[in-house]
Amino acid sequence: MQYRTIKFNHGVLKLIDQRKLPLELRYYEARNYKEVESAIASMVIRGAPAIGAAAAYGVYLAAFEYRDLPRETFLAKVLEADTELAKARPTAVNLSWAIKKMERVLDNNQNETIDTILTALLNEADKIAEQDIETNMAMARYGNEIVPEKAAILTHCNAGALATVDYGTALGVIRKAHYSGKKITVYADETRPRLQGARLTAFELVEEGIPATLIADSAAATLLRDGKIDLVLVGADRIAANGDTANKIGTYMLSEIASKYRIPFYIVAPTSTIDFNISSGEEIAIEERSPEEITKIQGVRIAPEGINVYNPAFDVTPAENITGIITEKGIIHPPLAAGINSLKNEKGVMKN
Repeated sequence: MQYRTIKFNHGVLKLIDQRKLPLELRYYEARNYKEVESAIASMVIRGAPAIGAAAAYGVYLAAFEYRDLPRETFLAKVLEADTELAKARPTAVNLSWAIKKMERVLDNNQNETIDTILTALLNEADKIAEQDIETNMAMARYGNEIVPEKAAILTHCNAGALATVDYGTALGVIRKAHYSGKKITVYADETRPRLQGARLTAFELVEEGIPATLIADSAAATLLRDGKIDLVLVGADRIAANGDTANKIGTYMLSEIASKYRIPFYIVAPTSTIDFNISSGEEIAIEERSPEEITKIQGVRIAPEGINVYNPAFDVTPAENITGIITEKGIIHPPLAAGINSLKNEKGVMKN
């Protein structure tokens, strides 16, 4: 995609405001960590890798804001800001992963000058952002290996450039398959209630010229049953040590139907999305969001006043429904727990 999701220049974090797409392309500008926190919580930016990168810059902005305080107060205030940032979206593990990386830099440089600390924090945030792009490109290469020629691919929610710093996870694999000449087609779920598939994935597919069809979420089961889908590719917000995976609400349902009809179902996510500290999906906290996301569409009420609403943002797909997890280090095949465990102590993989 020609537009980069996250840009940081001259002390300002610029984020594509994804609440405005596809009708308007506008950048949200954050000049302090509270504005970053608000952008994450209000879904100006969403997608686990993008949230992580934005949070890293949020830590830097907090440090910059408190740079004139005495050293001990400065360090304490930055850690307080980190705690606030970490609460913005509790399910996306990349958020806490990125903040912990920034805190390690802060700890390793705590006896240096404040200017040196600021430089180190900004360098680390830049590194997290650039490595996200490199990671996405690596996942795309590995993922392309399992995409058949002329495949019809189903995807859910948005796992594209807009969910990352650039290029994308699941949609990155789709991009790679398209540009390698495999003549694929894509079916994109609209993804209620916030319509990330209709507003964001469809936007990216049209921008890239990838043949695609937008469907209602409820149409996916029929396509899977009728053999019109060759492959399901989705992203992830948190992966447990046994392979259970939290992703946008509705993913679990797709995995069950794909399993019934023996259609390959792949997760595409960086190793930073793996939470080695939790043994299964039962330990994943599922964020529940505002009732208005269900009862209204862009401020227009579509449901009666007084109706009760249940609005979980994510669900958990069990490991047994997952054909494989495509990461920047290769594809993890079942048994997923064994493959994930082999990564735990591998050099370069950050334990959470």
